[in-house]
Amino acid sequence: MSNGHDMATDGNLVEIRNVTKIYQQGEINVTALNNISLDIQSGEFLALMGPSGSGKSTLLHLIAGIDRPTTGECRVQGVDVTRLSESALADWRNQNVGFVFQTFNLIPVLTAFENVELPLLLTHLDRRRRRRQAETALELVGLADRAKHLPRQLSGGQEQRVAIARAIVADPSLIVADEPTGNLDAQSAQEILGVLKGLRCDAGKTVIMVTHDPKAAAFGSRSVHLEKGELLNDANSAVT
Repeated sequence: MSNGHDMATDGNLVEIRNVTKIYQQGEINVTALNNISLDIQSGEFLALMGPSGSGKSTLLHLIAGIDRPTTGECRVQGVDVTRLSESALADWRNQNVGFVFQTFNLIPVLTAFENVELPLLLTHLDRRRRRRQAETALELVGLADRAKHLPRQLSGGQEQRVAIARAIVADPSLIVADEPTGNLDAQSAQEILGVLKGLRCDAGKTVIMVTHDPKAAAFGSRSVHLEKGELLNDANSAVT
């Protein structure tokens, strides 16, 4: 638990305090998250579990700075991302968070290498450095030999691996994955979960994954369960 300092403490990468998120749907207020507090340690692979509509994707989006809470604090690496301006938040996301979604979102006319390199075109890196980082990212996901392939020449599992390589190419400390195996067969899903686990064990990344599948959650170092916007168990008792 935090000892109250401004910076992240005790190895926590993420510190969420009393976060509530309320959406307005017409005249109705819908509470997606209700007074959530949660610590996520640096280097954890946390599985966020729960049924559809439990608030797990909302929580992931708050941590990743895609959305803001109605009340409460969300600190990542000591930065309260809820307080950043839109432009500062966009810069922060680009530098600190890698996104992996259920849909691969690859650009069909670009090769695997070009898809992975894409986020680096927004940086000040020179061409040689971009090339090296993109090659390294493809190596980390086991696809160095597919760099010149277009998405349509790859299997679904390979496409998702390209998407993961794109997420890690800028070397973010945090990887957020929203149902990353949702569109994959069982064998490909196992491979993708193995890649994510490897990023934690071999590359020291912190991985937060939303899933409703207990088999997928088993790849994590810890899982927490959400139900109707509330944490069901004491999520701060980390499993080593």
